[in-house]
Amino acid sequence: MVRYHVPVHPLAERLLAHIRREELLRPGDRVGVAVSGGIDSVALLRLLIELRQELGIVLSVVHFNHQLRGAESDADQEFVAELARKHGLEFYSASGDVARQAAEEHSSVEAAARELRYGFFHHLLSEEDGTSEAAAFPTPIDLPPSQVHLDKIATGHTLDDQAETVLMRMIRGTGLRGLGGIHPRLVGEDEDGESHGEIVRPLLGMRRHELQQFLGDLKQPWREDPTNADSRFTRNRVRKLVLPLLEREFNPTVVENFAELAEIAREEEDYWENEISGWLGTVVQWSQPEWTRGLPGFDSQPLVQIQPSRAQLPEAELLERLEQPGPAIMNASVSRPWLLTEPKAVQRRVLKAIGEKAGIPLEFKHIEHILRFAAEDGPSGKELSLPLGWKIVREAETVLFLTPDLRRQERIPDYEYSLPVPGSVAIPALGLVIEALLVGPGSQIAEYNRQHLLRAELLPGPLTVRNWRAGDRFWPAHTKVPKKIKEFLQERHVAQPERRLWPVIASGDEIVWMRGFPAPIRLRAEAQDDAVLIQEWPASEQDSI
Repeated sequence: MVRYHVPVHPLAERLLAHIRREELLRPGDRVGVAVSGGIDSVALLRLLIELRQELGIVLSVVHFNHQLRGAESDADQEFVAELARKHGLEFYSASGDVARQAAEEHSSVEAAARELRYGFFHHLLSEEDGTSEAAAFPTPIDLPPSQVHLDKIATGHTLDDQAETVLMRMIRGTGLRGLGGIHPRLVGEDEDGESHGEIVRPLLGMRRHELQQFLGDLKQPWREDPTNADSRFTRNRVRKLVLPLLEREFNPTVVENFAELAEIAREEEDYWENEISGWLGTVVQWSQPEWTRGLPGFDSQPLVQIQPSRAQLPEAELLERLEQPGPAIMNASVSRPWLLTEPKAVQRRVLKAIGEKAGIPLEFKHIEHILRFAAEDGPSGKELSLPLGWKIVREAETVLFLTPDLRRQERIPDYEYSLPVPGSVAIPALGLVIEALLVGPGSQIAEYNRQHLLRAELLPGPLTVRNWRAGDRFWPAHTKVPKKIKEFLQERHVAQPERRLWPVIASGDEIVWMRGFPAPIRLRAEAQDDAVLIQEWPASEQDSI
């Protein structure tokens, strides 16, 4: 008679039932548990150690050192390594300079940390034939040699994380896709689009306080990350202030309700994604822009002779633009009668899908404007301008999306937004969010990249985010004199239309911040100063968790 190990702790029994119901792990899976050292990940490891015989899985421990807290980050890594040794598990680790990555990629620290961390996960999932190829890992981190291939990596995201994510996206503004929150599983893909491995989140049905109680029962210690209590981060304020208030004053099951909403949204989104894929190949037609005919790479005809004009681009610069990565240069058209007779939900989905495929950052207000424009009576040929130089032409039977004519320097509208401190502002033309945070003096200053910290008392007026204008000058650190912003962007080979839309922050009449460049020396915050931290992330980016 075969005897099976029965989990002792009730939480382990619940997790076992959940894993089997959702088919997150299967017998024979080689599972790396992502352990940071905090409550959630340590609890996940101890639960899976208790369940590994029942599940028939092979466990190892995975840790990524973000190098954000110096010796404390190294101590976290040693704690996790010792935990793996204690339980006889293989230990795989890597480290990366998250602050440097954030500066180079013009992103927030949270976004850079997630990119490096998940890049390491996908590296471990993509190993084949027991060999390690650093080239498979897309980010500049310190990778040790490994002889590992994992089928799945399990992360410690909880029900609380899910509720926080959904609520944050609701506050910032989101659609059904954003309401889906943290997905229970992510399937990895290689460069050829082939699936390899999964990242799974087995704890999405469990509260954080349950995991803390579980570790207490085991007398298992964990590591505390002080940044998790830092109220400057939006997620921490939601966790410490907003959700407890909602639970206490409005609904004690609000966390569970947010998680249920996320599950409903994911299922709805899956349905719509299937519908959209059909529409993009049927009711939406894609065609080559007239201005590309004869250009190398578009057809076999010789390069067409373009009549000279003052706005004409040299051929070499035109071809350089066309070779830049990004969405395919194609026009799109959709049947106007079909579009106008479909339900509003279908109309919005089709237009959003065209925008995503074509690389047009369409917000809700843009889509509503397009629908009103398409429904108007009037002569054929009327145009509507969209972000990034795109245009819509309304014909009797079609609505035509026209890609910008890259042979010519298109006139791109300026933008300008007030930036509260603290606060954030979205830039639809770039698909970016720029945020200003207050940072107190002392040790808090040392935790951040000083290149993005401005001394608050030296800012002469309210902050304004805008694209640079002709004649604007900036004086970043490490340069001898101020220079025209146009010259900086030309030196970095930033192409149009991104060059024209490049964001700066003005305080009064002075440019105090420019994307991708260090702050001016005279405005930099020192340890004793109150500071303003400027950071950015893509508007469509999922929260770094």
